[in-house]
Amino acid sequence: MIEISQTAAQKIKSLMAKQGIVDGGLRVGVKGGGCSGLSYTFAWEREPRLGDEVFEGPEGAKIYIDRKSYLFLKGTTLDYDTALLTKGFVFHNPNAKQTCGCGSSFGA
Repeated sequence: MIEISQTAAQKIKSLMAKQGIVDGGLRVGVKGGGCSGLSYTFAWEREPRLGDEVFEGPEGAKIYIDRKSYLFLKGTTLDYDTALLTKGFVFHNPNAKQTCGCGSSFGA
């Protein structure tokens, strides 16, 4: 299960509207790289791909995760930080054994 906070859901919906995407969601993934070994990835998608895990949060916000990435993200909460200097999506990932200072990569 992946949880989407109210703040993240609102941001997903507003960014989708700016992109002109009525139906769809935010693809969240993990790839090798970054200062801690693994990096989070984002992309806008009009629909899930075959085999994706689909999670719906407040306001109907959806995220799509491929099966491989889900192994590293299971139990995560996706939030959105609204602070002026650190604005952006934030992962509260219980699988991360270490994280980098900027929060965009982690080690499992």
